[in-house]
Amino acid sequence: MYVAQPIAWTDQGVVMLDQRRLPADEINYTYTDYREVAKAIRDMVVRGAPAIGVAAAMGVALGVQKSRARNVEELKTEFAAICETLAKTRPTAVDLFWALERMKARFAELTRATREMEQIRRALVEEAKLVHAEKKDTDDAIGRYGAEYMPKEGQVMTQCNAGALATAGIGTALGVIRVAYEQGRKIHVLVPETRPYLQGARLTAWELHRGGIPLTLITDNMVGHFLKSGKVGAIVTGADRIAANGDTANKIGTYQIAVLAKENNVPFYIAAPISTLDLSIASGEQIPIEERSAAEVTHIQGVRIAPDVPAAHPAFDVTPNRYIAAIFTERGVAKAPYTESLRKFAEEIPAKVAG
Repeated sequence: MYVAQPIAWTDQGVVMLDQRRLPADEINYTYTDYREVAKAIRDMVVRGAPAIGVAAAMGVALGVQKSRARNVEELKTEFAAICETLAKTRPTAVDLFWALERMKARFAELTRATREMEQIRRALVEEAKLVHAEKKDTDDAIGRYGAEYMPKEGQVMTQCNAGALATAGIGTALGVIRVAYEQGRKIHVLVPETRPYLQGARLTAWELHRGGIPLTLITDNMVGHFLKSGKVGAIVTGADRIAANGDTANKIGTYQIAVLAKENNVPFYIAAPISTLDLSIASGEQIPIEERSAAEVTHIQGVRIAPDVPAAHPAFDVTPNRYIAAIFTERGVAKAPYTESLRKFAEEIPAKVAG
């Protein structure tokens, strides 16, 4: 089954598939400077919380590899600037900050143990590669846990893109769907277009079609109609940040799907890695919501579709935990009360993230 590769570390630099150009063009760029990686994250060349985390780790490694620092003390100063630059790119996706904290911890460990610059550079590259490899293993585990909750036959709905393009593995939400399909479940996926950036129409539909999984693309305002039909057996989406109580931030439009799912007795699931948990915040009210350019609402692919009027573009919304039937992680399936189940799964993540 075809699985997209959104990011890779190479001897030439960090290679990214430009997701802004899909599905029409498959174009890869090679970045040789950490500031270029930061811009690629900010401009959504790469997107999806886990993939952003991988990109951040690789950006740090690239910055250290290309550094002209003459000694460890100079490198420490430059390292802090590298991490700060990457941290300013996307505020909602906690995987970004998880990856930066992990690279900081490894850097601190290395600089306590050695003054050899080349050893530090090589070790950080290996750490970034390890982050990437672990994300792939994480997706596989999430897929296995979540597949058990998918219907043996019927429609499944998702939102935005939580596939390989978003994670650098097989995907979280789409990973669940992939595994279920490979197990022989006769799944047909309903894909809302996900305005205004059209991640569903451009990316999820592309991934599913390339993978041979049956799908139907629908507009966002058709969701209620299809849920009311009684043919949808489950909804599974990804997440960009999950609070201690299970409130979950995901792409704008997810909250209304969850509310409609509750009204129509369709189970609504989240599929996300442990690194997406932010147990330092009690609820979704504390999750920062990224505001993107209004031009992404008034224009599609650079073509104006609305008059020159004010437009709002909150990139995410928060689904309260009461609408979530379960959260699939690589360590198992969390269920309410989430303050207990998520805390149990998060025991081994870094203290700054876990709270």
